[in-house]
Amino acid sequence: MRDEGEMKDLKMRTKEFALRIIRLYSALPKTTDAQVIGKQLLRSGTSVGAHYREGIRARSDAEFVSKIEGGLQELEESCYWMELLIESALLPESKLSDLMDEAGELIAILTTCAKNAKKKKEDRA
Repeated sequence: MRDEGEMKDLKMRTKEFALRIIRLYSALPKTTDAQVIGKQLLRSGTSVGAHYREGIRARSDAEFVSKIEGGLQELEESCYWMELLIESALLPESKLSDLMDEAGELIAILTTCAKNAKKKKEDRA
């Protein structure tokens, strides 16, 4: 069984991550390049929490792992778009470093969740 406190914390963290992405998108320059990258970031960054919430309602460990790994893909994609914002000089790294750190922490946490669920499934087999 998944830890209730951990689930509540991750629900809040993934939602806060999405809200920070929304605020970032709203603050981006209105140039075409910033808006195109921003929309990609908005889509990927706001879907992490949705994947996590789907995962905690999963009917099986396999379904849980699938949803969590979907969230991990979205986090990796979000990091990519943030890197592009920095490396294209659309935003300074200082504006994104905290958000990128949080993405890295969420990646580590969700990776552990997926590994633990896979191990649990193997242990039962």
